[in-house]
Amino acid sequence: MSFDNFVMTINGWKVTGGAGLDVLNPATEEVIATVPDASKAQLDEAVAAAKAAFPAWAALSMDDRRKKILAIAGRLQENKAELARIFTAEQGRPHGGAEWEVDAASQWCHGVAQFDLPVEVIEDSEERRVEVRHTPIGVVGAIAPWNAPLLMAIWKMAPALLAGNCMVLKPSPFTPLTTLKLGELLLDILPPGVLNIVSGGNELGQWITDHPDIGKVSFTGSTATGKRVMESAAKTLKRVTLELGGNDAAIVLPDVDPKAIAPALFWGAFFNSAQVCVAIKRLYIHSSIYDAVARELVEFARTVTVGDGSQQGVDLGPVQNRMQFEKVKDLLDDARANGQKFLLGGEVPDGPGYFIPVSIVDNPPEKSRVVTEEAFGPVLPLLKYDDLDDVIARANDSESGLGGSVWSNDVDKAREIGQRLQTGTVWINEMFAFLPNAPFGGHKQSGVGVEHGMEGLLEFTNTQTMTSRKLTPAA
Repeated sequence: MSFDNFVMTINGWKVTGGAGLDVLNPATEEVIATVPDASKAQLDEAVAAAKAAFPAWAALSMDDRRKKILAIAGRLQENKAELARIFTAEQGRPHGGAEWEVDAASQWCHGVAQFDLPVEVIEDSEERRVEVRHTPIGVVGAIAPWNAPLLMAIWKMAPALLAGNCMVLKPSPFTPLTTLKLGELLLDILPPGVLNIVSGGNELGQWITDHPDIGKVSFTGSTATGKRVMESAAKTLKRVTLELGGNDAAIVLPDVDPKAIAPALFWGAFFNSAQVCVAIKRLYIHSSIYDAVARELVEFARTVTVGDGSQQGVDLGPVQNRMQFEKVKDLLDDARANGQKFLLGGEVPDGPGYFIPVSIVDNPPEKSRVVTEEAFGPVLPLLKYDDLDDVIARANDSESGLGGSVWSNDVDKAREIGQRLQTGTVWINEMFAFLPNAPFGGHKQSGVGVEHGMEGLLEFTNTQTMTSRKLTPAA
């Protein structure tokens, strides 16, 4: 399957580029499209268009902007089949998961559209009225990742535009197609310049973070790249929101039913071939049920089919790109070289496509690479524990602090444990329960700022205090 005629969106126009970037299908390693590689001049044009569009867009009422966000939701639904087909081809996720992403992006727009920017009255006396208001920043530069390219773009786009900003959005060069197509689909909904979508590689990302007319950068990606984004943004004191990597721990208490819990644990670890920042990366299981949980996980995993996401009956697709594929392979090689036991998987098959089998490692040492590093691929270490204080300390012994989960029939006990986890999100007996009105962000080196909820919306604004002293009428 191949695609043609992908263009950037700049100032309400479809724009091509000079040199092109090839986009590969990760299941076949075949080129399926070539997209524009934006020049510095084209980025400058996109930023200038956003800057010019900003005053009129910011002057619209919240209700008018809200209607536009809801129109984006409708356009996503109207084109779900086409967007899902493109998504599977470039990202690798099976078709059902691709449709889920389009649905989730549409539903997210509906959720964000329910917000209003608050006005807090601090004082309203005979002498003075004091209000705290929130004003848009201006031009937002958004850099989206390859693991959930459409949803992550909407996570940035919807609140930024609702708050009154204009945007220059850069999708990952590994997965630009769905986002570029969305830009085309929105040309008759958004005024020219309000949303500009430009494609390119790392150099384009650097130009965005350096650009003096971009007032904020919202970035999702690795912690290492996030540090570079922050360093670059500091030159012009840009506001930043950084959603970065995680090495999320799950703690399973001894009161659970191993067979009943195995499917939820599996998908919490391996959904999207484990290419999820908040997936379970370390699974701590009480020693009294360790063997039973491990057995049930392996048995469930054997029912899951890994393959080309465009084919019927496939549950998990490939790792999305060659760079990540090699990182995961290196992690598996290290585990084997150090004598760590695999309960399942561990050997990467020959042939085309970036396929890594579901790999479950049996109680490796706490300081082994397979435990301390975020695989961002279908590799899961199972780890034994006996003492709650010890396992909480082990779970918190990480530079990351994005998410975590606790699994128990005693929800109150699980909540007590969850409150001790040093993470931005804690799930009890579930995973991936993202809500438009619930803030999401990382502790420690997993990020700066938050997305979602009122807190996330306000990150796309400046705080403004307005005081009004009432004059005494002339005699």
